[in-house]
Amino acid sequence: MDNFKIIYKILKTLEKAMDYDEFDARLISAETLGVSQNRWEAIMVMLQDEGYIEGISYVKSMGMRGVKLIDLKITLKGLEYLEENSFMKKAANLAKGIADLIP
Repeated sequence: MDNFKIIYKILKTLEKAMDYDEFDARLISAETLGVSQNRWEAIMVMLQDEGYIEGISYVKSMGMRGVKLIDLKITLKGLEYLEENSFMKKAANLAKGIADLIP
């Protein structure tokens, strides 16, 4: 699966989770998203480093590494990413539709 589709799914799931008291992390697990654990961890770290999510702890010591979710949430920047991505999709679809109409 494309990395940006994975990122979108993670952010969209976290956005929906804002309505609930508890978040089920299985909804965005590596297994659920169909990616390796290594790729999932790298994406989660990138999302937090870029400010799209908060609430992960990345542990790397003595040959061990891993991501631990601690009250995972989407940030305002993550919400803005979803909004911009949605707007760009709509604009691309509109442009494609106009192009299809013009001979």
